[in-house]
Amino acid sequence: MPVPVILDCDPGHDDAFNILLAAAHPAVDLLAITTVAGNQSLEKTTLNARRVCAVAGIRDVPIAAGRDRPLHGAALDAENIHGGSGLDGPGFGEGEPDVPQDPRDALTLIRDTLLRHPAPVTLVPTGPLTNIATLLLAHPELMHRIERIVLMGGSTGRGNTTPAAEFNILCDPEAADIVFTSGLPVTMFGLNATHQVRATPDVITRIAALGTPLAKLCIELLTYFAATYREVYGFDAPPLHDPLTVAHLIDPSLISLVRAAVAIELTGTYTRGATLVDLDGVTGLPANADVGMEVDVPGFWDLIVEAVRVLGERARSEVQA
Repeated sequence: MPVPVILDCDPGHDDAFNILLAAAHPAVDLLAITTVAGNQSLEKTTLNARRVCAVAGIRDVPIAAGRDRPLHGAALDAENIHGGSGLDGPGFGEGEPDVPQDPRDALTLIRDTLLRHPAPVTLVPTGPLTNIATLLLAHPELMHRIERIVLMGGSTGRGNTTPAAEFNILCDPEAADIVFTSGLPVTMFGLNATHQVRATPDVITRIAALGTPLAKLCIELLTYFAATYREVYGFDAPPLHDPLTVAHLIDPSLISLVRAAVAIELTGTYTRGATLVDLDGVTGLPANADVGMEVDVPGFWDLIVEAVRVLGERARSEVQA
């Protein structure tokens, strides 16, 4: 049976590919997409989710906007990586995408989906954890309707926004702390894993060879993403962070996991937002998460290329019909 999933995201170039993967693969039943402020403002991340779905022909998945700021403090963004739109690179045009925004807010859509679906649902947050923490605070009675939380965020080592903190966690450390201490099953894919899956020239060539409008869009996204990662971090190819979450749901053998205690630093002068991942068990804290470690990189990219192929051919067939 496909895994029922709610994708909570802040598109974002890598989020866009995660939407494609979740919508394309038969092992995933994408029930809803919710958005949060992160890579860009809430207005922009919500528009970007709709744009990606429109280009890919994803029209049966409701999209709702969530929190526009963290639980505490001011919002951050990643304009230096994702651009002023949050999804710079492709020319989406000025018009509205033909995929609508759901009139409900994200919290209501998630609640309604959890109550309606006959089985517990997996939550897949790939941005700041504000929406998920808000849900857990507002509706603790629904925790039994959540199968697990599979997230992109944190790191077993250094950060990417400060020396200690990864962007998603730093955007809302208090929300991350709520999620990791919730008692729910949590699987974390941090920078230590996601930096292994870089969109190298051979990946670009494989996607370009598909020859569909969606493939062209993907190349434009990756080209922009590569340029900012080269300028900001000196990477020779950009890492596609977020799709590790859905790839894991499709094929758990793709990424090895270790069980560990993960704590969120909330007050450190230089370390706020850091994920303390106790791989050696030295803190005595109870293990509360499965942490992604080694990735089958070719297997991961096979999933991404196939998702672009499937959705691209489907969208092109719809246009021709």
